[in-house]
Amino acid sequence: MAVRRGVILAAGFGTRFLPATKAIPKEMLPLLDRPVVQHIVEEAAAAGVRELVMVISPGKEALAQHFARSPELEQALHARGDGPKLEELERIAGMARIAFVYQEGRLGTGHALLQARWLLDGAAFALFYADDVVVADPPAIGQLVEAHRRLDGPVLGLVEVAREEVSRYGVVEGEPLGGDDFRVRSTVEKPEPDEAPSTLAVIGRMVLTPDIFPVLEETPPGRAGEVWLTDGLARLCQRRPLYGRRLRGRWLDTGNPQGLLEASLWLAARDPALARRLKGYLQGAG
Repeated sequence: MAVRRGVILAAGFGTRFLPATKAIPKEMLPLLDRPVVQHIVEEAAAAGVRELVMVISPGKEALAQHFARSPELEQALHARGDGPKLEELERIAGMARIAFVYQEGRLGTGHALLQARWLLDGAAFALFYADDVVVADPPAIGQLVEAHRRLDGPVLGLVEVAREEVSRYGVVEGEPLGGDDFRVRSTVEKPEPDEAPSTLAVIGRMVLTPDIFPVLEETPPGRAGEVWLTDGLARLCQRRPLYGRRLRGRWLDTGNPQGLLEASLWLAARDPALARRLKGYLQGAG
């Protein structure tokens, strides 16, 4: 039941960050000291998921370049005697094996996932949305892999959100199984607060099984003519057991400028040296 492969969905335009993302993939924007996407790959590698498929769109080749070796730069760092930076570049390039596939046209998250199907070898796999960073020990995806092993089925990562915020997320109707485990009975996309079946939101961490693919192939396009993974999951839970796991850790939503800023500040506050400098700066700015 080991999960060794994963998919990172990173094909979106990043329109909420324009004009910053006109030429730079939003996944390459810095979250404190490194790009958002590097946080995702580090989480995957820490959980033993070291074979990754990243679904990108034309113009996002910088994502591939970030994880590739850079001989000229490495040679310059070596000549300069900058061992720590050289070691960091080598670490980044060696974290995981990453294949890149294109999604031609923005046709939804379900369509994006289908582009990775042929590289997954018919086995259960981890799924990451590149907007979501989870700081946790053990890693968030590792928590889901463990739940998948116990429950023998696909598992969605869940977090509690305030009821007034449920209309921003997909929400599950879940049957408690004890501890942080749930049997997912249905999923509702962006419900009104008074209509939401719970305050358990689905975030971009899942362990899925290959039977999601035929379901996605028959899922009709939804809003904007796009095939959405959430619609496929709603169909899947009517056909087989689908589970949810309430994640332990801190979820950082970096999908908009305010969220990215808040996430950077939260991470900075965890570093004693940075926290002191940040506190002094903010006091002076006030």
